Amino acid sequence: MTDNIAFNLFEMNCVGHISHGLWRHPDNNRHRFNDLDFWVEEAKLLEEGLFEAVFLADVIGTYDGYRDGPETALKEAVQIPNNDPLLVIPAMAAATKNLGFAATFSTTYEPPFAFARRASTLDHLTKGRFGWNVVTSYLPNAARNFGHDDEVAHGDRYAIADEYLDVLYKLWEGSWDDDAVVQDRENRIYTDPSKVRYIDHVGEHFRVKGPHLSEPSRQRTPVIFQAGSSDSGRAFAAKHAEGVFVGGNSLEVYRDNIADIRRRAVENGRGADHVKTFASAVVIVDRDRDAALAKAEEYKRYSSDEGYLTHSGGGGIDLAAYPKDALISDILAAEAKAGRDNAGANRRHYPPGATVADALEAVTRFDRPPFFAVGTPIEVADSIERWVDETGLDGFNLRQFLTPGTARDFIEYVVPELQKRGRYRTSYEAPTLRERLFGAGNARLFPEHPGARYRGGAHLHD
Repeated sequence: MTDNIAFNLFEMNCVGHISHGLWRHPDNNRHRFNDLDFWVEEAKLLEEGLFEAVFLADVIGTYDGYRDGPETALKEAVQIPNNDPLLVIPAMAAATKNLGFAATFSTTYEPPFAFARRASTLDHLTKGRFGWNVVTSYLPNAARNFGHDDEVAHGDRYAIADEYLDVLYKLWEGSWDDDAVVQDRENRIYTDPSKVRYIDHVGEHFRVKGPHLSEPSRQRTPVIFQAGSSDSGRAFAAKHAEGVFVGGNSLEVYRDNIADIRRRAVENGRGADHVKTFASAVVIVDRDRDAALAKAEEYKRYSSDEGYLTHSGGGGIDLAAYPKDALISDILAAEAKAGRDNAGANRRHYPPGATVADALEAVTRFDRPPFFAVGTPIEVADSIERWVDETGLDGFNLRQFLTPGTARDFIEYVVPELQKRGRYRTSYEAPTLRERLFGAGNARLFPEHPGARYRGGAHLHD
């Protein structure tokens, strides 16, 4: 095979993202996350390494399920303090020409009209390099921050999200014609009014008149990313997502999940190849194996069990509050409620009979298979090739331990080895993020995508 493997750097506008405790490492620069120079330096490094994108996660609540409060999250910097992921993108885009940007934004609590303009603005400012990771937000604290007593029911969140995207597609794809902006100085016409229209959306959750406030950007609709392992999540991804973050606990499960997503996409009238699949990967590499193993041991020494337990308990299930021999399945059944997307303890996939002790060991480890590689550049590249060839994955979100050390190591050691094998790009092939995923000439949604049905103002009032 010669297909390129895409890598995004997994990021968050905060101190502690998912490698808890590592902010204390003397070579880590996470404390600089409030400094715009931090983000500009990272963007330049990633573009030098020919990364696909920087992928910015986000949460809009605090992890206060562990020990019944936010104190541990605050002490351990578990995704708090954190800042808006959208606001660092323009500075990173100004310092680069090709790097893509994918940012998380929730459909559950803020209305679609304002986000439509933000997303179009970012697609303009990045010259078509913006992607949106669609989430529905599972943290109970997030719901309370936006006036709810508790989480919105899981099924309701996806119903809201489905209509949310319908509104956005109408604004992005249907409100303005491609040639609406004429810039006719002689006749004092900047935009031809006959080519801009209201969308007049009236639905169960939203009423939006329009028109969209931004003129069409290069991609119009940003590249749509989504993660979801529930049946509702998979159905949503198969309908809307162009990049899907897949879950699993073995190469076989990943392969089956990828096949399922692509099968569902076809059932939605889309092409199986219109969906790219990604997973999270841990790569610890150095010139020789002993040095790489020494790094891994050092990262373990700095890792914080309390941080990982806080993160795991964010959905309201505090594993540490239960006996170690208690069954995870019993806990989930006892704690089940309408809003919870089985958050916290079972966001990972545990085998039947798994106990709290098993779960505690799992959530406090970063070396869990299948996508963990430590060793020399050759050993790591061998693992990455095997992961892709045995699952059908298109790429990975690279997990960070040190900033900028993790990305710098990957670029110095792994990228050249993958390039030798014809599995990593040697230059950027296309200007927009969507074209790099799907080929030159595909800057816009595929015609089979549900968002494309509104082009030219069609179907706006069906």
